[in-house]
Amino acid sequence: MPQNIPTSKQKSTFMLHTIVFILANAGIWAYWYFVQGANHQWVYPWGIWITAAWGLSLIGHWAAIFTSNEDKGNQEYLRQKNN
Repeated sequence: MPQNIPTSKQKSTFMLHTIVFILANAGIWAYWYFVQGANHQWVYPWGIWITAAWGLSLIGHWAAIFTSNEDKGNQEYLRQKNN
């Protein structure tokens, strides 16, 4: 039964994705707060859409690398079926 063991390239790509996510979102929210004046008045928090969408893609990237969609009971089913 094959297992989903991520390679070092997959892990490093995911870590790079995470680091870019953190840095880019920090820049987006700093721009929103300081440049658009959110520290003095109410400004629509448009960055939440970018953060939410990118965060979901980051969760999907993590799931693709570190989880398995293999049916663990399938081998047992096939063994019993063939007996």
